[in-house]
Amino acid sequence: MDAHARLLLTSLVLTGLLSHTTSTITHGNCEKSGQCTYIVRVRPPPNFSAEKSPTSLENWYRSFLPPGMATSELRSPFIHTYTEAIIGFAVRLTKDEVEYVKKKDGVLKVYQDDILPLLTTHTPDFLGLRPNGGAWNSFGMGEGSIIGLLDTGIDFAHTSFNDDGMATPPAKWRGSCKFEGVKCNKKLIGARSLIGGQNSEPPMDDVGHGTHTASTAAGRFVEGASVLGNGNGTAAGMAPRAHIAMYQVCDELGCYNSDVLAGMEAAIADGVDILSISLGGPTQPFHEDILAIGAFSAMQKGIFVSCSAGNSGPFSSSVSNEAPWILTVGASTMDRQMKAIVKLGDGRLFVGESAYQPSNLASLPLVFKLDGSGNITGKVVACEIEGPLVENGQTIKDGGGAGMIILGTEDSGNTTFAAAHVLPASYVNSPDGAVIRKYIESSKKPTASIIFNGTSLGTIPAPVVAYFSSRGPSTASPGILKPDIIGPGVNVIAAWPFQVGPKTVDKHDKVFNSMSGTSMSTPHLSGIAAIIKSAHSDWSPAAIKSAIMTTAYVIYDNKKPILDEKLNPAGHFTIGAGHVNPYKVTNPGLIYDIDEQQYISYLCGLDYTDSEVEIITHQKGACNKGKKIAEAELNYPSIAVWASTGKLLVNRTVTNVGDARSSYTVDIDMPNEIKATVSPTRLEFTKAKEMKTFVVSLSWDSSKTKHAEGSFKWVSGQHVVRSPIVIF
Repeated sequence: MDAHARLLLTSLVLTGLLSHTTSTITHGNCEKSGQCTYIVRVRPPPNFSAEKSPTSLENWYRSFLPPGMATSELRSPFIHTYTEAIIGFAVRLTKDEVEYVKKKDGVLKVYQDDILPLLTTHTPDFLGLRPNGGAWNSFGMGEGSIIGLLDTGIDFAHTSFNDDGMATPPAKWRGSCKFEGVKCNKKLIGARSLIGGQNSEPPMDDVGHGTHTASTAAGRFVEGASVLGNGNGTAAGMAPRAHIAMYQVCDELGCYNSDVLAGMEAAIADGVDILSISLGGPTQPFHEDILAIGAFSAMQKGIFVSCSAGNSGPFSSSVSNEAPWILTVGASTMDRQMKAIVKLGDGRLFVGESAYQPSNLASLPLVFKLDGSGNITGKVVACEIEGPLVENGQTIKDGGGAGMIILGTEDSGNTTFAAAHVLPASYVNSPDGAVIRKYIESSKKPTASIIFNGTSLGTIPAPVVAYFSSRGPSTASPGILKPDIIGPGVNVIAAWPFQVGPKTVDKHDKVFNSMSGTSMSTPHLSGIAAIIKSAHSDWSPAAIKSAIMTTAYVIYDNKKPILDEKLNPAGHFTIGAGHVNPYKVTNPGLIYDIDEQQYISYLCGLDYTDSEVEIITHQKGACNKGKKIAEAELNYPSIAVWASTGKLLVNRTVTNVGDARSSYTVDIDMPNEIKATVSPTRLEFTKAKEMKTFVVSLSWDSSKTKHAEGSFKWVSGQHVVRSPIVIF
């Protein structure tokens, strides 16, 4: 196999992008052995201390197990024990043993372990992050912030993680990285493998996903980065001076919930500021969602959690990671193309993409591939692919094909992918693909050539929403607008481990790869959150989220709205609050903050039982102690409400984080059929951190209005603080 084939032959190469499924899979040996892995969530006893010795903690956890397991002294029965992300443990049990454990006093819930799918050189410049000007110059590059990533591991030796000029980790850091033959440094300050409870081996990345996401979030400046010589430039993550800690919880098959929870447990205990999690599963109530439960614990400790929205778009209600204490990130394109132009025998030209740019492919017979039927030797093969692009190309090459044209499916719209193909290839969008297919069907002797035209910048329109980016409304909590934000997630070039890449490169520390998916957009936002945290160390996770959402943009410079994959105006269930704008996030003017108690009131308002709320929050009887609030009453930076209600009246509270003396006037933008008011219409601040409450009132004819979108904005001389509204 040649170098090009080695670069991307993994099912995760396009991020799982093209892993659209969100179904769960239980442990493979579950049925054979009669045992499966379960996560047991327990209620702590009175005066419980998480700082108690590991031995006494394990002895207490053993008290929940069947007698034979509880008294065994040969080895620990536990895969993982938890005290930070949850109070509980992961253990292998038979069905009868599970029933025994469920009946034990103090057991809140028993979850069968499931596996979750894993859902650059130009993006910093595209986002306005430049060393000599822009947000980096004004607000720093994430100095002092620690980003923890839950992923497939990391290539320790990659130059993206060198520590030249890096400061020492902050004093609060409690993590470690001690492995024989593998070293961390002041950049990569922590690394652990949590897979299956084995954490003695270094988390070497044999997949590539983790190295790619880590460098996207916080990789150092690397000149001459490219994929097979294309997309050439200086690579950098969003927060080049932030520290990185890698928690290996995934392999090529995906990520078991028990390991993900162990990674969150370790990251919380180690003292990270940001958790970047590029994975997710199907929608479910928050008390059933292990990731949401662990993220709540992280939020309680002041840790910001950024997660993938999922790769199940463009279908509605497909979004993952819906909890309001999580930043849910969708994916968009950027203004770079690696052009591979398809020329048909009749002279028509279609611009596609490929990261592999060999010599032009001369005109050859063009055929449509139908599942291996027909002779393809010496021909250009047109096909529709929803699986790994490069592997399919390898199959065509092995069958004698000379080239490949990937025809975007109807759902994919105008999204195209630049993969490191193993033969001359071009990925064309859906409208062009339909024309090419019609040409093949109507021509007696169809032919095609491919002209490789290198990398170009400034492609418009950009950003455009990627077709695979999952959409709202949320299923778990429809009254919270999800996703929250979109960021670059298509053809993102970032670091790639040498052991997974081509072995013919001169320097193994300069291997880079192009990947696509919400797995890629998530670390962009994690790095941007690190910049905010560095500039405002006292801000809560909700404050950081508010700054990201209220400064996002929804229109291009030409005053036209951001488009979706079909080049139609993108709604807020597609883009959330809009596209991230790093230049404005550290100085938003006003923020919408949310404390732990308000989240609890929100959960109680979802009509969860006391036990279900306790599973998430660690607080017993929380709904008896405080009030319930509706979803729309949460002090969220956006509003979503059912059209059938006909009206909405809610309070919102903003905190002044701009100039001490400042004045804001409201600007409402809603369709004519919606009567909308905000009272008062003007907010006057006289000091920093001053809070003001206002009332949003909406009314409409529920028999006529089924869907409407708009916004309200607080506008001063320096700031525009925008909150989207969706009636659905």
